[in-house]
Amino acid sequence: MDRILTFFEKFGHLLLANQSKILASLITIGILWVLRKVIFTLLIRRKKDPQTYIKWRKNIQYTIYIVGIILIGQIWVEQFSSLSNFLGLVAAGIAIALKDPILNLAGWAFIIWRKPFEVGERIQIGKHAGDVIDIGTFQFTLIEIGNWVSADQPTGRALLIPNSRIFSETLATYNHELDFIFHEIPVMLTFESDWETAKLAFLKLIKKKTSVFEKAYEEGILRLSNKYVFPKQPFKAAVYTRVAESGVLLTLRYPCPSRERRAIEEDIWENVLGIIAKNDKLTLAYPTIRYAT
Repeated sequence: MDRILTFFEKFGHLLLANQSKILASLITIGILWVLRKVIFTLLIRRKKDPQTYIKWRKNIQYTIYIVGIILIGQIWVEQFSSLSNFLGLVAAGIAIALKDPILNLAGWAFIIWRKPFEVGERIQIGKHAGDVIDIGTFQFTLIEIGNWVSADQPTGRALLIPNSRIFSETLATYNHELDFIFHEIPVMLTFESDWETAKLAFLKLIKKKTSVFEKAYEEGILRLSNKYVFPKQPFKAAVYTRVAESGVLLTLRYPCPSRERRAIEEDIWENVLGIIAKNDKLTLAYPTIRYAT
């Protein structure tokens, strides 16, 4: 009982000795909270694009947090220059206990500063891929694509990825600088098929279907050529020939927007099947075993 009374007595003296600082801190927090509400109210009235609104909301929120830390630090530390010394002393103690949160904060700072991806973009980090819908202080959120669903379409699941993964996992971006990827469709014909005629027909088909994307892709490459060194390789649609075990493999390669891959593939496949159906000299191949007689 004596220890409890002693504790409350010391605690009471501590409150009395620092009541002005506590009051100033509460007033500062209240002012910043009201300021935050006012800014968000004005921002939502001018809301036009949801994506832009979310970015502004996040940036304002982070700014208010930083301003609050600085102001409250000035209240509690008589000389603000000594705040860095104080933080340096406690940093060593909390670094081990809060290793993961600190790494997540560092990852958040890297994402905000260097912008390897932004909200609305499609990325793959490690084995997880999806569309970024939120970037938080400790984690970012993806709407998952792929997995058990084919052709990069959403699964309906939200993935919460720690920001620290940006330092330890490979990051692939679908549309950060250039919203195009290359896709390939393998078409296997029998050895008896007129593969040369098929190759010309398939090439004409994909050029017709992807000529708009081809032009936009080349313009994007030209725009980024001052920033990146691109390898010398053809960026146009093409059909490649290879002999496989079951027949002649024609691979249709073309550029397309990252979010339209499945729809474009379906359209091209339907046209390919139509070309084969109309030509008696073309037959789709499948794995077979032949015996000499």
